[in-house]
Amino acid sequence: MIASQCRMARAALGLGVRELAGLAKVSPNTIARLERGEDLRERTVDDIRAALETAGVEFIPENGGGPGVRLRKG
Repeated sequence: MIASQCRMARAALGLGVRELAGLAKVSPNTIARLERGEDLRERTVDDIRAALETAGVEFIPENGGGPGVRLRKG
């Protein structure tokens, strides 16, 4: 997951930084650092991604059009 995907996922779900931090069990500063493109531990990024996926986002890999996100059906 890259910084822009995190921002897009939060926007799609209507989550603020603090809300996502609570879901991922990290600090709001950690979310802000990720979204600024700073390096984080892989496990931390995985925890944030898992929280977003649980909340209803699917991550779209680079497929010629750039990485992205979408809301999961159902």
